[in-house]
Amino acid sequence: MGSAAPSASTFLKLLLQNIDVLAWPVVSLVYPLYASVRAIETKSHVDDKQWLTYWILYSMLTLFEISFAKLIQWIPIWIYAKLIFTSWLVIPYFSGAAYVYEQYVRPLFLNPHTTINIWYVPGKKDVFTKPDDVLTAAELYIQENGTDAFEKLINNSRADKNITSGYSIYDEGYRY
Repeated sequence: MGSAAPSASTFLKLLLQNIDVLAWPVVSLVYPLYASVRAIETKSHVDDKQWLTYWILYSMLTLFEISFAKLIQWIPIWIYAKLIFTSWLVIPYFSGAAYVYEQYVRPLFLNPHTTINIWYVPGKKDVFTKPDDVLTAAELYIQENGTDAFEKLINNSRADKNITSGYSIYDEGYRY
C-alpha cells in the first residue's frame, strides 16, 4: 500500500508538469475537429462561422510560431499562454475566435489601406477614370460634332493607313 501512494502522486506530478503537452492537441485539434464536423452537419451558420474563424486564427498562430520559432523558444511561458489563448478561442461560450476575427483580422483584409504590403507591387492606374481618356474624348467629340463627323474621322484615319508613302526602297530619296 505504501508504494501505491507515491506512484499515484508521481503520476499526478508528471501529469501536471506536462499538461501543456497533453492538453494542447486536445484543445487545439481534437475538440475543434469534432466541433467542426458537428457544425457542418447542422443547418445553423453561426457555428460554421465560429469554427471557420477558429481555423483561420489557428493557421495564423501556426504561421506566427513557424516564423518566429527562434524568438519564441526564449519565452518560457509561451506554451502556457498559447494554451490559454487557444482555449479562449475554442470555447464557444467566450466566442473568442469570432471576437478576434471581427476586431483584428477582418479589418486588415477588408481595408487594404491599413495593411502593410510587404511585396511592393505598384498600383495600376485606372486610365479609364481620367477625364482625358480615349472613351471620354470620343464621347466629347460626338457631343460637339455629332456621330457623322466621328464616323468620318474614323474612316479618314483608316484611309490614311492604307495610303503608302509613295517611295520605293529603290528610290534615291528613300531613307531607312
